Amino acid sequence: MIKSADGTPIAYERAGQGPAVILVDGALSFRGSSINGDLATALAPDFTVYTYDRRGRGESGDTTPYAPEREIEDLAALAEEAGGRVRLYGTSSGAALALAAVANGLPVERLALYEPPFVVDSTRPALGDDYVRRLGALAAGDRRAEAVRLFMREGVNLPAIVVAMMRFMPAWGRLKAVAHTLPYDTALVAPYQRGEPYPEGEWAAVTVPALVIDGGKSPQWMRNSVGALAKALPGAGYRTLDGQTHIVKPEALAPVLKEFFA
Repeated sequence: MIKSADGTPIAYERAGQGPAVILVDGALSFRGSSINGDLATALAPDFTVYTYDRRGRGESGDTTPYAPEREIEDLAALAEEAGGRVRLYGTSSGAALALAAVANGLPVERLALYEPPFVVDSTRPALGDDYVRRLGALAAGDRRAEAVRLFMREGVNLPAIVVAMMRFMPAWGRLKAVAHTLPYDTALVAPYQRGEPYPEGEWAAVTVPALVIDGGKSPQWMRNSVGALAKALPGAGYRTLDGQTHIVKPEALAPVLKEFFA
């Protein structure tokens, strides 16, 4: 356990040996329910891998009011614990957090991002302020099941029938357990989910070696935004993992990260 700048306790685990790598989860994930756990196992023979519970999840604490800057401070505290300069990987909204952290000065050696869920064209409905307001109201009212359904239907853009069936899945309880943190992820991604191109020079400060990755079977809107992000980041590389979706398999991703982080 470490303390963030505002005193919030952040729970983490360390495994393996070698250069330090921090893995950042996306929405509704924490150490006990994350594919990053299997990814850490795959990377551990070559790296010292840090996984952690983002604030408000798992064994980590939470401090109100929330702001994206607090999550950047959490990452900074973990990076310091890991020895200073680290390699950083984020998935989904965790990729948005990792990107924001580096843009705001977090010192990293290399940055890898898997499918931050940005919307930069008309290939799917953009999200407006009303979505942010409604999701926030559901979370504030502890209406967790409704918050998850809204996030999955409008935020993720899943078909209504798929969302309706989710409550019968074994993972439904785990999703509801961290549903109150959905506005946290939304604060990180909503500015880039308006169906508009990225602002010119938005990430000019991100000059570290970067790799932007997507899955060959992911939705076209997401692949479009990932490709555009690779062009927007100075000197970034771009890889597509054939056969992969937004829920990427660690065995497909780990070799790519090992090569990039070496």
